[in-house]
Amino acid sequence: MAGIARSNKTFCEFFAGIGLVREGLAGSGWSCAYANDVDPKKQQLYEGRFGAEGHFHLGDVWNTPEVLARITGRPFLATASFPCVDLSLAGHGRGFEGSHSSTFFGFVQLLEALADRRPRVVLLENVSGFVTSSGGKDFEAAARSLADLGYWLDAFMLDAGWFLPQSRPRVFVVGVRDGLDRPLAARRSPSDWIADDWTRRIEAADRRVRPPKLVDRMKAIDLATGWTAFDVPVPRRKPPHVAELIDLGDDPSWWDAAAVTKHHDMMSDRHRERVDAMVESGETFVGTIYRRKRAGATRAEVRFDGVAGCLRTPRGGSGKQIVVAVDRGVLRMRWMSAREYARLQGAPTFPLAANTIQNLFGFGDAVCVPVIQWIDEHVLSPVFAGAHEDGDAESPRAERGRQPDARTAPQDHAGGEGQEHVA
Repeated sequence: MAGIARSNKTFCEFFAGIGLVREGLAGSGWSCAYANDVDPKKQQLYEGRFGAEGHFHLGDVWNTPEVLARITGRPFLATASFPCVDLSLAGHGRGFEGSHSSTFFGFVQLLEALADRRPRVVLLENVSGFVTSSGGKDFEAAARSLADLGYWLDAFMLDAGWFLPQSRPRVFVVGVRDGLDRPLAARRSPSDWIADDWTRRIEAADRRVRPPKLVDRMKAIDLATGWTAFDVPVPRRKPPHVAELIDLGDDPSWWDAAAVTKHHDMMSDRHRERVDAMVESGETFVGTIYRRKRAGATRAEVRFDGVAGCLRTPRGGSGKQIVVAVDRGVLRMRWMSAREYARLQGAPTFPLAANTIQNLFGFGDAVCVPVIQWIDEHVLSPVFAGAHEDGDAESPRAERGRQPDARTAPQDHAGGEGQEHVA
């Protein structure tokens, strides 16, 4: 069999947004063959960074024939950062019954239609609520739909806060087609459960990467293929303090005294006392504020632990993050800038649009670049390299016939079975 050419290290980026998945993959040689989104303002930012090369498709992923016509050849990887709104608190528990997050199945429909051009690897990204949405049924439905297309699955959590000063936990699901090298695998059923190397590896892993709620969910789902377990470590390097990414120079965007006093008064007694003590010290401190509803009142919740809150889209005043700085006895506040959003997402030099809100929506809805780089380093590029070394199993028949590391459960086995932050 002919080896996979390096030029075939191609991927399709679904729900691409402004392109931060592409930003994370570019450094290791991945080439984007197709990108898709429905938001023209995000397209503008995407093309401002990567150019109007013609592969960005502004269109609905549900329009399968239109998407198929734009994908040439067989991409090795497909990524899907599908909408999170129905899986998060903002979605009021709609889950896959909601019109936004259910577009995941438009992606699945497209994978099915690609047939023998189906990517060998898929990567999903979403909020941690994806695991528990609808009592876990949404995660199960997504996992089963990919397994039914021939993908062996792994799932893990990563937090942007391990790389940059932004709290942003996300769940990732990797699917690898039969025929590609993968680590320890198990075909498991809740009613036919046996101890195996997969179980031992999953349970011995860092609980930050594989939290119990996720591991339990994986164990409970019987897939047509099975589960696999990649070695995804927690980075050892310490992220920078948020102050290193914030501009403290004189700028007209700093609020006037009335606005600062208003937000100072909106703090809880504990937060206000902490801030006042910082002002009295005469030293310099940098933190962030989110406005939240607490017991019917709007509170300015402050954190000085060196980490920004999770960036969000600026829907209403509570969606925008505030910079708070105590600078030699002076209390200052302002809205966090688009450039600071870009830095916190790991894209410090990303070209910005003229419209600030457009930028905040783009970055608030995106994935953190170094997180994607970490997954690429430990999962995606190694899988590609293994395929390149071992040869290309192009046909579905060849892929199905190669399962050297699968463990199948015996058929006759009778088994049974919201915080405040001040530092």
